Amino acid sequence: RTSVPQLGPLAPYTAAERQRVDATGGYWSHAGGLSPILKAGSWIHPETVSVDIGAGNGLQALLMQKMYPHSRCCQIEISSAMVEIGCRLQEWLEIPAARVEWRVDDVLETDLGGWNFVYLYRPVRPVGPGAGFYTRLASALEKELTEVVIFSVADCLHDFLPESFDRFYTDGHLTCYRKPAEDQRS
Repeated sequence: RTSVPQLGPLAPYTAAERQRVDATGGYWSHAGGLSPILKAGSWIHPETVSVDIGAGNGLQALLMQKMYPHSRCCQIEISSAMVEIGCRLQEWLEIPAARVEWRVDDVLETDLGGWNFVYLYRPVRPVGPGAGFYTRLASALEKELTEVVIFSVADCLHDFLPESFDRFYTDGHLTCYRKPAEDQRS
């Protein structure tokens, strides 16, 4: 019988991590709810490479990986303590190490791209340095040759996406976009 991991404080950031999250307008470890997890099943396939940008403890993407097993998910989070918690959650959920990449990194400075399913919950404000992040993210996703699906909670990406992305769902909380694969574009 496996016991539930002890998760500790809700949002364990070091002073430097907290200062950076505050300065960039990111949310402190707010989960996006069940809606994105339940809706993702139609868009995640065995060959999918997903990312959770500003992952916190990574529970959202871990649940997507558990419910809809796929090639790999990348978890990007500035808080090393949250990543440690996420690694324990991954073990508890019995998700193989090869299917999850944990990246302790500032989203403003991390390498972007290589994913075809993107989940984010406003990791930074869309102004100043944050505008640069969303511009880089939109550009990286536009260059992907495969279909790209984006699930954006508290959507800040809309104004940065090129016309090749169609919004196919929004409810005021979750907004979803899709760009067809390169060979499907007209």
